[in-house]
Amino acid sequence: MDDLSIILQILFWGLYAGCIYILLATGLNLIFGVMKIVNFAHGEFLMIGAYITATIFYLSGINPYAIMLLSMLVLIVIGAVVERLCFRPILGTGKLNEIFLSIGLIYIIQNGAAIIWTDNWQSIRSPYDGISVPIGDLAVPLDYIIIIVLTAAVLVGLYLFLKRTTLGMQMQATSQNRKGAMLVGIDVERIDVISFGLGCALAAAAGTLWVVSGQVFNPYMGSIPAVKAFAIIILGGLGSIPGAIVGGLLMGIAENGAAYLLGGIWKDAVSFIILIIVLVIRPTGLFGGKGE
Repeated sequence: MDDLSIILQILFWGLYAGCIYILLATGLNLIFGVMKIVNFAHGEFLMIGAYITATIFYLSGINPYAIMLLSMLVLIVIGAVVERLCFRPILGTGKLNEIFLSIGLIYIIQNGAAIIWTDNWQSIRSPYDGISVPIGDLAVPLDYIIIIVLTAAVLVGLYLFLKRTTLGMQMQATSQNRKGAMLVGIDVERIDVISFGLGCALAAAAGTLWVVSGQVFNPYMGSIPAVKAFAIIILGGLGSIPGAIVGGLLMGIAENGAAYLLGGIWKDAVSFIILIIVLVIRPTGLFGGKGE
């Protein structure tokens, strides 16, 4: 029973950690799927979402989970501005331009955040901190249950948006064949703005859940999650949202299992070991093969 409890605990903690990775990687995959651009600054949008949530919480005391929607809306606007001013002028000019632009954005956003919020490590305290829910032999923090439920709700909402709305179907069409979408009258530039904004909104949701779960944050905290998000979408397959979900779950479970069995020093390394193994066996990723 003890061994079973340990396994269940690792799986649950992995599921919780995977939720943040899933939201971040899904946003990144949504942008890549439609625009085919590589944005290494995606983790900085997670950081901005974290600070927006924390700032509103400090000023108003509103439940931070309720702030998540506002944070997502703000990041939609910020993402739209970044797409219009930065990525649109260089779209189609080569991946090297996209890479250098996104690296430049990392430094600009990080330093801007440091000026606004300082570069000190910060954290917030969830209103449900210390409350646990018994599930079998486990005492599961209520915050983690809420995080899992909210992540599932966001993903279901995204699925319904993509499958049941005209705008969502236009995004899918643009992702599958950009020139074909233009020929049938779809405004692909408008779709680019919306896709980039939604991708940033998903990063903001991840940032909100990051701070509510009690993790510390500062202006430079987005880099490691962004690297892991890229590993996840490569693992799952570029442009595949189901791949991002499965990859995020695998990453979360692998990290927590490695931390328990091998020690915390292996937490980050084991995820990339799995990535290397998958790429050797299946270079297109678990769900790859359809995109470019």
